[in-house]
Amino acid sequence: MKYYSTLLFLVFFVTFSAFSQEKVIKYTVANGETVNQIAVKFKVTPYDIYALNPDARSGVKANTVLLIPTNNAKSTVKSEAVAAKSNGNTKEVIHEVQPKETFYSIEKKYGISDEDLKAANPVLEKTGVQIGQKLVIPAKGSTKKAASNTEKPAKEKAQDKYVYHDVVAKETKFSIAKQYGITIEELEKRNPEIVSSLPIGYRLTIKGKAPKTEASTAVAATNAKPAETKKPAETSKKVTTYMDYQVKPKETFYSLSRTFHLTQEELTELNPSLSEGVKEGMVLKVPTGYLAPAPIIAQQQPVEKAVEKSVDNSTENTAGIKIVDKVKSETVSVNPEVVELTKKRGQNERKKIVLLLPFNLNKMQNDTMSAANRIKNDKFLNMTLDFYSGAMMAIDSAKTLKLPIDVAIYDSQETKTNSNVSTLISQNKLQDANAVIGPFYQNNAEATANTLRMYNVPVISPLSKDSANPIDNLYQTIPSNDVVRNAVFDYMRSKNGNIVAVVDKKKESVISYIKQNQKGVVFASLTETGGLDVANLKSLLLPNRMNYVVMETGNTAMVKNTIKALLDSQKTCQVQLVILEPNSTLDTDEISFDNLVRLKLMYPSVTRESDEPGVLIFDKEYRLKNKINPNTYATRGFDVTFDTMMRLVQGKTYQETADLMTTEQVDNKFQFYKKEDGGHANKGVYILYYDSDLTLKVAN
Repeated sequence: MKYYSTLLFLVFFVTFSAFSQEKVIKYTVANGETVNQIAVKFKVTPYDIYALNPDARSGVKANTVLLIPTNNAKSTVKSEAVAAKSNGNTKEVIHEVQPKETFYSIEKKYGISDEDLKAANPVLEKTGVQIGQKLVIPAKGSTKKAASNTEKPAKEKAQDKYVYHDVVAKETKFSIAKQYGITIEELEKRNPEIVSSLPIGYRLTIKGKAPKTEASTAVAATNAKPAETKKPAETSKKVTTYMDYQVKPKETFYSLSRTFHLTQEELTELNPSLSEGVKEGMVLKVPTGYLAPAPIIAQQQPVEKAVEKSVDNSTENTAGIKIVDKVKSETVSVNPEVVELTKKRGQNERKKIVLLLPFNLNKMQNDTMSAANRIKNDKFLNMTLDFYSGAMMAIDSAKTLKLPIDVAIYDSQETKTNSNVSTLISQNKLQDANAVIGPFYQNNAEATANTLRMYNVPVISPLSKDSANPIDNLYQTIPSNDVVRNAVFDYMRSKNGNIVAVVDKKKESVISYIKQNQKGVVFASLTETGGLDVANLKSLLLPNRMNYVVMETGNTAMVKNTIKALLDSQKTCQVQLVILEPNSTLDTDEISFDNLVRLKLMYPSVTRESDEPGVLIFDKEYRLKNKINPNTYATRGFDVTFDTMMRLVQGKTYQETADLMTTEQVDNKFQFYKKEDGGHANKGVYILYYDSDLTLKVAN
């Protein structure tokens, strides 16, 4: 209550002061204008306008008169008066800045230089281009006396001709552009080498022409090396600075911050309308380079055509898709930080891989629904085509590396209860394979492994994470839920951490799991009403050790109380927030993403987000081939297929490499272990956390 009284007093005081000292102006709303647009025009916040015009919260209409606070309005009026005065010279033009206009677009429109525009409008050096701003456009070739009227000494003016900035760690194009009051587009225009990336140590030209230095030249050359190996079509692509992004249902500041690597404040600065909250359908202005993968449906059209082209109707099995490429062997290494996979020269014993993918082409041929409509409505087919597109990228890579591998792809015609595997085995299609990838459903993968066990053929289950029956030749590539949970507890113990659990009483399975499998974890007490006992939680934190607080609750109040308690405790001890699985409550506007970053939110994951060169190359090549970003299933199709091929060219069997080698591909890690009851499972799990630069990092 005290808070609200103080707030009301402040609002009253500000309002009273504004009227008594006449520090407001009256503004008539133009047709179609919104409060946000007016706020941007006068360089105030929407809340400043609402404070003087409470009725404006329900919207404004044309010809409505609003009171605008004049801290910034005065300077705006003054600058407009100066502009009007300058307009007396018939050679000059007054230009009102429109949405999406930049220095570059205005200068191009009037055919003037950057120096002339800023000399005629000195305020631009500090503020940059603002929507609604009135600018003096000087005549072509005229000299600007206004620039010579400045009080700077000649020596200082000479220095102003060139301004540079050396990039340091964690800086972004957005933060640098903001620092100097320019747009990312202008920054990239002056520094074309940073369009694709922003290397640390690179000397940026902010103003004027930068002299060539050994450091900047070396970094630019290093940065350009990957592009030299690309196709001309790729290197000539120009990246747009900004793009429009339409807010999807249930998106929040948290999810937008994760997608575009911007803080809530930075998003709001780019889009003042966000000051009223995130709303479905809003069109936001965001920097390019962080675009999330497009919807799955959009990804499938090119892949569908590839499937249609690959069907070999001349073979005995008309439903089969067959690819056989004979290539030579070559030395190869993949991710040496995990394990070095090589193939000795001269050893050219050919290997065979079979992929069993559930295209269900027989249904498509007999269905009256068009292929395009089926792709739009059939999620399982979408997933299959994604996986297939990634597998094809792996096959292309094997051809490039000249690996001695033959690949056959067959339609497994899967449903949840049966498949076409028995027919393929009766036709002797699978028995001589060195490895079989698929089927997708767990029971079908188990049935295939059981049948092929007598032939000692390893069956790799690519997508199922169900608990498998004990079959010696079955390899589960997705870690089970318990393996994922165990991994994060193992990590915390390896750091000698003090582990405290905040678990909602409704999460009985989590409580049972921790008590049975994770000895030594202390539970924070709950109140009689089921809420968090904050004092008890703080008492469990130790000042001389890293405190890992495992939070498992969907209750918003408990989440807020836990986060607040941990932020308070950071003054006296080290604290990190941990979750065991995705928590939708954290993905709401009520939970500050910045606070999660401050607590370095950590969680286990079977996939990672990496910007390593090999990963970036895969993403670019996939986009070139499929005209869309790879999604999780596409990347998994590549990882499982390429990893299997690489294991087979080591001079060992797949089984031997599984026992000896941990490998890492684009998104997935493969660390197989033999289960006590038989069969093999993967325990390749990443421990991820949010770093202070808003990016996900792998914990070491």
